[in-house]
Amino acid sequence: MAEITLQGNPIHTSGTLPALNTKAPDFTLTRTDLSDCGPADFAGQIIILNIFPSIDTPVCALAAKRFNSEAANLDRTVVLCVSADLPFAHQRFCEGEGLDRVIPLSVFRAPSFGSDYGVTIVDGPLAGLLSRAIVIIDAGGTVVYTEQVPEITREPDYESALNALTS
Repeated sequence: MAEITLQGNPIHTSGTLPALNTKAPDFTLTRTDLSDCGPADFAGQIIILNIFPSIDTPVCALAAKRFNSEAANLDRTVVLCVSADLPFAHQRFCEGEGLDRVIPLSVFRAPSFGSDYGVTIVDGPLAGLLSRAIVIIDAGGTVVYTEQVPEITREPDYESALNALTS
């Protein structure tokens, strides 16, 4: 269990992020067209998991937009924006903002994702949603970078995540 904060108040997650240099947990998430999606769909690519509580909050929206702009410069890399939002909300947001380089995915049919990645918030007003975190999985399926953002109202450390792609 990790302790993070929401506007300075402690809240907790269901576990901790996967350890570095371990095999990433498998997952099956839902695309905006309601089809299933998992790591096998991105074989041979680096996967950036941009995990967040809800696309309908300002910081989550900023992170999705930032990763969308960064994705244009990333070779063999895919950015998956993962939350408990319904696929329809993801689609509405991405279409409305012109985001076409990130892949929005919902955990609404896969609650095990949150526990497998240790990001389900278990108490406080956001209980049941996902914490803000970044997990990078290399082309071989190994976790090479993680960040559990300590204050949920703050953006992730984009520079460190992007630098991990080149190291």
